[in-house]
Amino acid sequence: MAPDPKGPPITVGIWYPTMTPATAPERGMDDLPVASNAPIVGDRLPLVVMSHGNGGWFGGHYDTAIALAKAGFVVAALTHTGDNYQDQSRATDMANRPRQLHVLIDYMLKDWDDHGRLDPDRVGAFGFSSGGFTVLTAAGGELDGSRIQPHCRDYPTHYDCQLMLRVPPPPGGLANWVHDDRIKAVVSAAPALGYAFKAETLKGLRQPIQLWRAEDDEILPDPFHATAVRASLPNADYHVVAKARHFDFLTPCNDYTRKTLAFLCNSDPSFDRAAFHRDFNASVTAFFKANLAAKP
Repeated sequence: MAPDPKGPPITVGIWYPTMTPATAPERGMDDLPVASNAPIVGDRLPLVVMSHGNGGWFGGHYDTAIALAKAGFVVAALTHTGDNYQDQSRATDMANRPRQLHVLIDYMLKDWDDHGRLDPDRVGAFGFSSGGFTVLTAAGGELDGSRIQPHCRDYPTHYDCQLMLRVPPPPGGLANWVHDDRIKAVVSAAPALGYAFKAETLKGLRQPIQLWRAEDDEILPDPFHATAVRASLPNADYHVVAKARHFDFLTPCNDYTRKTLAFLCNSDPSFDRAAFHRDFNASVTAFFKANLAAKP
């Protein structure tokens, strides 16, 4: 748990390199075994923080986290307070998300038991959907809230607009952005609210950006989100995943997920989600290795 000066403690999941053999999977992540509570190996290790999508949790991308840990990264994923699978009371308090990511980075670099193993100059951020928005804003982007009402007037059935009807944004929920210049590289998959980003703030991002779009995204349809972000980031490492739907960026479904959360498993019948994740995890890992390389 990471203490939060402006709210309850933040739940955090952490993956890291170890020489201890993996024995069993953790609860809710029952496809890939880990060595729970094993001693960490390495020094001056790079850190990647992870931000999940609306209604998610810290384990939503555990296969990607494990791939990064095997490549020598420490990965810290938070469960966003007020926007998770148990509580969505602050699901549209968008400025709270990058603030929480900043709190997570503070915790990992200053208070985590093994913080002395980390290199504070090698911090990356990975996010999906609302988390994809989160990492872009944490890196320096900001929204223009005046664009949201016209968009939702024209597209009232879109997921983001329906969410704001259910949970109206609080005063200041689309302002007062917290940025963190410790973030040196960003992976943003299917970022939400792309149409509302200020072009000038995205153009001002100096970090390397890897940007992903699902070709058949039914939750954040094209061209309003990832494509809108790319217009301001023409030099981003941009990937469009053929036949992919929104939730294909989540860890491939297991029997429990297929039974209890079937809507997260609605891949196109011809889309091989497991095969995609092998390529996706390799691309994300290669990007962070290239852009968070150790200095001589």
